[in-house]
Amino acid sequence: MHMSEGVEWALHSCLNLAWAESGTAVTATKLAAFYGLPPAYLNKQLQALARAGIVTSTSGPRGGFRLARALKEITLMDVVVAIEGPDPAFRCQQILHNGPDADRTADYTTTCAIAQAMSRADLAWRHELANQTLADIRATVESRSPETPELTRDHLAKR
Repeated sequence: MHMSEGVEWALHSCLNLAWAESGTAVTATKLAAFYGLPPAYLNKQLQALARAGIVTSTSGPRGGFRLARALKEITLMDVVVAIEGPDPAFRCQQILHNGPDADRTADYTTTCAIAQAMSRADLAWRHELANQTLADIRATVESRSPETPELTRDHLAKR
């Protein structure tokens, strides 16, 4: 399975918004400059997060993005779904319909051992992402690099 780079960008942007100066909105340009990302493409990811209610967007000279809810209320799965959509990673095309002696009326998505195994794996992956919040990730980052919040805040304030 391959997720777009937009998922990584969105996750890091959410953490950076959490560390930004309290009450301030951060522009897509500032967030993009933090990692040298293309602002227009990052803005698309941020707009997807806004549509999902993860961030809010404000226009105008003091505009930009803010988290819409607390990090403990945002799961990794929320961000993945906002960027990639809700569809499962594996999509059974029911090629068994084309096999010899196939039952053309059968719903092989419910009886195919491969489709069932892939569905269980997808559910396990989703369950793991749904059980981790951005607050969990933030705590890990801050325990490994306690200076990160201040450095991030300073960097975003200077741009």
